Amino acid sequence: GLIIDGRTLEHVLHDSLQNIFLELTEKCRAVVCCRATPLQKSVLVRLVRSKLKAMTLAVGDGANDVSMIQMADTGVGISGQEGMQAVMASDFAVCQFRHLKKLLLVHGHWCYTRLTNMVLYFFYKNVAYVNLLFWYQFFCGFSGTSMTDYWILILFNLLFTSVPPIIYGVLDKDVSAEVLLQLPQLYMMSQ
Repeated sequence: GLIIDGRTLEHVLHDSLQNIFLELTEKCRAVVCCRATPLQKSVLVRLVRSKLKAMTLAVGDGANDVSMIQMADTGVGISGQEGMQAVMASDFAVCQFRHLKKLLLVHGHWCYTRLTNMVLYFFYKNVAYVNLLFWYQFFCGFSGTSMTDYWILILFNLLFTSVPPIIYGVLDKDVSAEVLLQLPQLYMMSQ
């Protein structure tokens, strides 16, 4: 890991040292910046996103972290003594820092698997319906007649577009929370 303070970060963020600093950060598993200004935090996140093409996560608990949270791909605000500005600017909110582990490893895994399965579901649902329309046009001689009444089409879309994601989102948990917390490697496997 690398821990860097605001004074050192001020020197490192100059154009001549940015690439060397980024090479160093690539070799670290975690980089922690302390006593940095809000501008330094957001510049650092923007630098990592643009130069390393990495997915960034910013965690903050106060108004001085808002610019960093907004610059990151995913922002997590911690509600606490410093107010609610970070929470209001973030994508996700937790009440204590210790809940970040469960947010990332458990809910992140579940969300990732649900989204990938729903994308596949919608793709195949639409392929099935378009294939049905395609073959119907052969049957009716490409006359452009409607295969179904409009209320049936609305009912089809209502049932097969809204109900399965709701049921799947509520009920699908491919691995229990306890197992996901014990084996963090499962998060990487789902990607």
